[in-house]
Amino acid sequence: MNLIANTATMTSLEIADLVGKRHDNVKRTIETLIQRRVITSPQIEEKPTGGRPTAEYVFTGDTGKRDSLVVVAQLSPEFTGALVDRWQTLESRVGRPQSMAEQLLASAQVLVGIEQEQLRQQLALERVESRMEVVEELRFLSARPSGFESITHVRERINKRHGLPGWLIDLVMRDLPRSPLPFAMVKSDHAEERAQPYAIWPTAGVTRLFDEFVRECTRVTAERATHPEIAQRFKIRPEAV
Repeated sequence: MNLIANTATMTSLEIADLVGKRHDNVKRTIETLIQRRVITSPQIEEKPTGGRPTAEYVFTGDTGKRDSLVVVAQLSPEFTGALVDRWQTLESRVGRPQSMAEQLLASAQVLVGIEQEQLRQQLALERVESRMEVVEELRFLSARPSGFESITHVRERINKRHGLPGWLIDLVMRDLPRSPLPFAMVKSDHAEERAQPYAIWPTAGVTRLFDEFVRECTRVTAERATHPEIAQRFKIRPEAV
């Protein structure tokens, strides 16, 4: 923890030392919370080491304090009080001690953030369980009928059509509320090699799904876009939006 321009700051490395976690694990937690829009993206600084420079996240000011509390609460809730004490110590050095009301507000904000994240995870789990129940009732076919495609063909075709990356295609097909259920499972031609059945979807339905998804995108650069249901930017064909 240090002072920059008379402002209290804390780095991800200091958080790792405080909670007794590996720095790479702390950074991974921070990046996950950023993707889920639980916290804002802090500044990144490179610090020289004996080998390659180490990148550290730097939390600054009131927003940084709130976000660092969320990070610590996610990693090790029992250390949240210790982190508040560290912030108070630093803030006293810059003549801006935190009042009891501000401490209570910060703690409440952390708890709300944790509860919201837990609710999001619970809803996602319930959605997965519901989809699994449906998948268990799917029909099994001996061959793929005309007009249907596997996820491999979906990735190749939608990438050519819209320029979307494979990870995003998988997300839209499987993990969003709009994700379509498979039409059926097809038994592999290599059953004797213990190959697993694979899911198929109607080609026309998949096309409509991604055409609508792309229409809802907002272009950020010539080849990058955002979407309300996706937590990060992604590649897209220039003519696709």
